[in-house]
Amino acid sequence: MSHVLLAGASGFLGTHLREALAGRGHTVTALVRRPVRGPGESLWDPYTGTLDREVIETADVVVNLAGAPTLGNPHSQSWARALRESRVTTTRVLAEAIAASDRHPAFLAGNGISYYGDRRDEGDPVLDEQADSRGDALLTSVTREWQAAAQPAAVAGSRLCVLRTAPVMDRRSEPLKQLRLLFLAGLGGRLGDGQQRMPMISLRDWVGAVVHLAEHDDASGPFNLCCSRTPTNAEFTDALAAELHRPKFATVPRFALQLGAGRMAPELLGSLNVVPAALEKSGYVFHDPDVEAVLKAGLSEAD
Repeated sequence: MSHVLLAGASGFLGTHLREALAGRGHTVTALVRRPVRGPGESLWDPYTGTLDREVIETADVVVNLAGAPTLGNPHSQSWARALRESRVTTTRVLAEAIAASDRHPAFLAGNGISYYGDRRDEGDPVLDEQADSRGDALLTSVTREWQAAAQPAAVAGSRLCVLRTAPVMDRRSEPLKQLRLLFLAGLGGRLGDGQQRMPMISLRDWVGAVVHLAEHDDASGPFNLCCSRTPTNAEFTDALAAELHRPKFATVPRFALQLGAGRMAPELLGSLNVVPAALEKSGYVFHDPDVEAVLKAGLSEAD
């Protein structure tokens, strides 16, 4: 069994990942920025360089899920700055600590599926992990810097997995938490013409995939954490309305989204036809490969 060092352990994804790792017999130490409450925690502050180097030396795997919330005021410069700096700084501090260590533990570095950039104007080509990054949308540029910040670990010889995570669909967390309420109120509908591809993944597949990568020493490189078939927004809308037994009426016009969503509009209107090619090649088998299965799992009352 491995010793896993986890940054971002108190977040929604981090909490579930920690439970899954512990359930499989791994020892998990959470990096925290408050007073330590027990042996399963270690104090750090990436903005002041506070980090126990010894805990890096004892780790087999380091996972970084830390970062400011993605949801926020898209017109706010401070929100955009925190979004970028929190991800890049935490990743860089951990990557450099791993590089400076003697053991060079594996590094599973959080990232986002927005890395590839909107490809709708290119005819929605299928994007695996070898596709390049294009465009200058906010989240796309953030993911590029985020990935670059992890490179010192790989250069030093550590096994690096870049977790290009699609939105995780679960009723207890955004975006499905809010979308569920909108559809239940009869306000659900497609965004624009609804033809844009909309990557997503269920919580159990996201957790399962990260555990799989932590446990497989031969896995390295970027990994798309998304379901096997990426639906269009219209397909997602139909599936969610059907699952909730609600009609779909509203359609948000493209111009209104561009105006209201500001720098986040590309995330709502852009199209990413991504596939988890590297993850499936590594041997991971999805529980929820398509939008219907993702939503059924995400809306289930069972944990």
